[in-house]
Amino acid sequence: MQMNRLGKTELEVTPLCVGTSPLGNFPSQYGYEVGEDQAVATITRVLDGPINFIDTSNNYGDGESERRIGKALAAAGGLPDHFVLATKVDPLPGSDDFSGERVRQSVRESLERLGLARLQLVYLHDPERISFEEATAPGGAVEALVALRDEGVIEHIGVAGGPIDLELRYIGLDVFDAVISHNRYTLVDQTAAPLVEDAADRGIAFVNAAPYGGGMLVRGPDVVPTYCYRPADEATLGRVRRMQRACEAREVPLAAAALQFSLRDDRVASTIVGMSSPERVDQTVRLAEWPIEDDLWAELLELAAPGREGVGL
Repeated sequence: MQMNRLGKTELEVTPLCVGTSPLGNFPSQYGYEVGEDQAVATITRVLDGPINFIDTSNNYGDGESERRIGKALAAAGGLPDHFVLATKVDPLPGSDDFSGERVRQSVRESLERLGLARLQLVYLHDPERISFEEATAPGGAVEALVALRDEGVIEHIGVAGGPIDLELRYIGLDVFDAVISHNRYTLVDQTAAPLVEDAADRGIAFVNAAPYGGGMLVRGPDVVPTYCYRPADEATLGRVRRMQRACEAREVPLAAAALQFSLRDDRVASTIVGMSSPERVDQTVRLAEWPIEDDLWAELLELAAPGREGVGL
C-alpha cells in the first residue's frame, strides 16, 4: 500500500487508517458487542497487515479501546517502528472539564493504557464541547497540548471535531499538524470541503473519518435510513438509492465507491474506517482496491454533492 506524508510532519501513513471506536464495545451505537479477545485479534491482524495507521481516543468505551490496543501491542512486543498510533484527549466521562490539567491527565491515562513512553499524534477531541475562547485561553486545552509537544511527551498535535466553521478557527491558530473531520466529506455530504482546502493550503494533514456515514453508504438507504446516526432526509435517501443502483449495474459494492471517494482525493492524507474484527480489516483493503471505471465515477460524482449541501448535521 502506498504511503502518504502526514502534513508537514515526518510521519508516513497509509491511505487507510483503522478506526477503533468499535473496539471500545459500543453496542448502543453499533448494534453489536465486541469482546476483548475479538478486539485484540483485530489489532493483531492490523499489525500483521498492510495498514500502518491506527486511530483511537481516551473516551472510546471509557478507555477500553486504548486498553485493548495496549494489550495487543504488549503481546506484539510494542508498536512496530513503521506504525503510527494516534489518540485523542477527552474530558472524564460525564464531565465537562476540558481544562489544561484535564488534557494532561488524559494524556497520562492514554500512555498508561497503551503502554507507551510517548505519543506520536494526539488530537483535541470534539472541542465543540467548550467554547473556542475557553480552549485557547491561558492554561486551556490548546496551551496544554502545545506544552506537551514542546516537552516531548507528544510528537504532533491535531484537532478532531464536527462543526466545520469551528475546525477552521482551530487550524487557523497554526499550531496543529493534523485535523480530522467525520461524516462531512463523503459521497453525500461535502460540507467539509472548505476545511479540506484550507488544511491543504496550510500544509496541515486532513484525515477523513466515517466515509460510510454510519452505514448507509455500505448497506444502502433502505436498510440504513440514517446518516451519522440521525434520520436522513428524503432527498439524501433518493440520491443514495440512485448511487446504489448505478453501482449494482456495474457489480461494484456501494461501500467501495464510498471509500474510494475519499481515497482518490490527494488532499486526504488518510481515511479512517472503523474496524471490529480481523475479517473487517481484510474486507476494507479489498474495497479500497476494487476496480471502478471512469463512467461510474462520472455518474456518482454528478449525484454526489449538488450544491455541496449537508444532511442536517
